[in-house]
This record gives sequence, structure tokens and C-alpha cells, in this order.
Amino acid sequence: MNSEQTKTNYPALYTLITVFFFWGFIAAGNSIFIPFCKSYFSLDQFQSQLVDFAFYTAYYIGALLLFTIGDISGKDIVGKWGYKRSIVYGLLFSALGAGAMIIAVEANLYAGMLVGLFIVALGFSLQQTAANPFAILLGDPKTGASRVNLGGGINSFGTTIGPIVVALALFGTAASISDEQIKALELSKVVILYVGVGLLFIAAAALFYFSKKVPAGIANEPIEKANKALRTLIIMTLLLAACFIPIFRTYQIDTTSYNQIQMQNLEQYRMYWLFGALSVVVGGLLLSYTTAQKKSEGWGAMQYPQLVLGM
Repeated sequence: MNSEQTKTNYPALYTLITVFFFWGFIAAGNSIFIPFCKSYFSLDQFQSQLVDFAFYTAYYIGALLLFTIGDISGKDIVGKWGYKRSIVYGLLFSALGAGAMIIAVEANLYAGMLVGLFIVALGFSLQQTAANPFAILLGDPKTGASRVNLGGGINSFGTTIGPIVVALALFGTAASISDEQIKALELSKVVILYVGVGLLFIAAAALFYFSKKVPAGIANEPIEKANKALRTLIIMTLLLAACFIPIFRTYQIDTTSYNQIQMQNLEQYRMYWLFGALSVVVGGLLLSYTTAQKKSEGWGAMQYPQLVLGM
């Protein structure tokens, strides 16, 4: 694909924005899936929120891995594969995750379900890394932002209707869902839902792969070295892991004999570590910003915290 072209490749663009819909649809559908997991696996609120934690952590880990490979090699690995092929890989990876979720739910294994959801989101991370620059390549670079905004609009549409469609599929209604309805939900419906999601991923991958109107989107441009940013992100990741490990370990404690005061102390202990994790993120970004103001070389986008946070 030549970046000097002026005509937008609309067939390729319309095919591309289907993945934008998937991101919003699946992420928003988690809001229905969380209360189901809480009831089905007998979880507390923190444990049930690990659904979103696993999903968005995968986005971060996937992006960090791609960033690490790119910084070490000096090349954009996604551009080297081609944006088309990268999206196909991402969709197939997400389909694999949907299959893992089905197996885990059938086996009544919450950790396995989280792993499956993590794999789904890893695929999304690869798709998203490829889709935005691909949208810009599909026409005049001057109007590239408009094509990305169109994808963002489709993503928002998926976010809007995701909970509605999932609720209709599982409960037959989009109205307020009671705890009794969630407890009475048939497991087969959840399995069928994620079988359908997995098949949609495979269908979208086939659509991309076999479409002759979608170009390969290969880009071999070198990328800016950001070794300082990479080192900072790795340190932040290790510190975040150190903050969450003590929280997860508290769930191995038998609290059946705990009184109310002991339970409150345990909750406070968890909150302290969560606050520590938040401090790591904020502190890391502020440190990067202040240090990069003195010498920007090696910091990449981390010298602009608003870009890192997606603001």
C-alpha cells in the first residue's frame, strides 16, 4: 500500500472496521459476564472483577511485548508481518481464547476462564496495534484521522449494544437482570454464546485473509529507539506484580473463622496494596515526564503522559 495514494480503499476500510466493533462488543459484554461469574463460581466482588482485570491486563502485556520486540529489533514487527496478516493472527488468537473459556466454564474452573479471556484480549491487543495505522494507510494520510475516528465510532457502537445483545442472548431480555435470573442461567447458554463469539472471530479472520480488496499493509519503516521508556515500563510492571501478589495470596487464607474486625483488617490490607499499585502507575508516568523534559532521547511517547493514558 502506497502512502501517497489519495483515494480511500473503502472496501478494505469497511472490512477493517469490523474488528473495531469486536473490541467494543466483547469488552462491554464483560459487564454481563461479571455477575454471572460471581454467582456461578461463588466469588466475592474483588474476585469477580478479575474478569476486567484479566482482560485489560492482557492489552497492556500484549502492547508491552510488541513494544519490547520493536525496540530491541529496531523494526515494527506488526508492520513487518503486514497489518492484514497481523489482524488475522490476532483474530485467530482471540478465537483460541474463546475456546479456552468454553472449556474452563464447562470444567467449573474460574482461573482457566480468566486465562481464556486473557488470550482473547491478547489477540485484541495485536489487532488494535495493527488496525489504527492500517486505517491511515488505506487512503490519503491527510484524512487518516477521519478513518480512525470512524473506527472509533464503530467501536463505541459495539460498546453500546454489547451488553444488550449479550443480555438478550443469555436472559431473553435487555431489562434489569435480577440475581435470581443470574443464578437460574443455564450453563449451556453461556457455552453457546462463546461458541458463537469464537466462530465470529474465525469468520472475520477468513474475511480478512481471503479478501483481495484488503492489501497486505506491509510497512518496513524503522522505529524510534525508546530504551529508557522500555526500562521504565518493565520496572513498573515488576512493581505492579509485587503489589498484586500479596492481594492474591490473601485469597489462599481460610477466613471462615475470622470475625468482623479481622475481615475489615484484611480488606484494608488489600486496599493498601491496591493504592500502592496506583502509586506505581502515577509515579512512573510523572517520573518519565519530568526526566524526559531534561533529555527526551530514549523516552518515546512516555514523555507525553496524556498519550500513554489515551487522553
